[in-house]
Amino acid sequence: MEEGLQEVLTKQQHSVIRIVYGPVASWRLGKSLGIDLVSTAGKTCSFDCLYCQLGRTAHLTAQRRHFVTLETLTSELKRIGRAAVDYATFSGMGEPTLASNLGEAIELARRTLGVPVAVLTNSSLMPQKPVRSQLAMADFVVAKLDAPTEEVFHQVNRPVTRYSLHEIVEGIRLFRSPYKGKLALQMMFIKQNRPWALQMARLAMELSPDEVQINTPLRECSVDPLPPEDIAAIKDDFKALGNVVTVYEARRPQVVPLNAGETLRRRPGEKP
Repeated sequence: MEEGLQEVLTKQQHSVIRIVYGPVASWRLGKSLGIDLVSTAGKTCSFDCLYCQLGRTAHLTAQRRHFVTLETLTSELKRIGRAAVDYATFSGMGEPTLASNLGEAIELARRTLGVPVAVLTNSSLMPQKPVRSQLAMADFVVAKLDAPTEEVFHQVNRPVTRYSLHEIVEGIRLFRSPYKGKLALQMMFIKQNRPWALQMARLAMELSPDEVQINTPLRECSVDPLPPEDIAAIKDDFKALGNVVTVYEARRPQVVPLNAGETLRRRPGEKP
């Protein structure tokens, strides 16, 4: 969840560009243009994770609805046009799958920007078939999985979703089988789930993702990150999996504004 460029310089730019932000340098996605399809004042999410860089969840919900109209998104995307970025990434101030028009927005972004589309999801709604169908429209899905047991799940992620961890894992499994794009599991490690690294590695192996991303919160938040030696030891627990990357090993690309004299706004605590 990487540093953006400078914020918009005028109130007029700020009022026009509200949903699309960046580009940002992402250790997972290269040069990423963010799209916030929830775009609320304060975080709207189905989790209230201990480590979230955005702070406490202002609007804790698992109810899907339209937050941003496709007409509004179209207007912002057309302003940008073809973008020299690696991905257009649905992320921002909330859980993207809460937006019930996510599938249409993914297709719109790909068609307008001419780049692959990624979605960063906390996986909470993946037990729902419509959510899996919409996520399948993306080229790259990064699905969160921070716990191997219900107890750790509730301690670290503090969910409001009605689904159990078992149901969420099964949702990822059902998504994985037919999905033609790239699937990554992102696992955020803090002291509360550090002892469970080997069990999480076994769970990841069962799900067979294309990539496992081992993370720890390097941005300011309410918990401390694990040191590099701990992350290296955790990576060793995942040695049976082929493609494992860690936040300490990553290199962030240099990014430039999309057009001379124009920079999109940075979302607070933006996260691709």
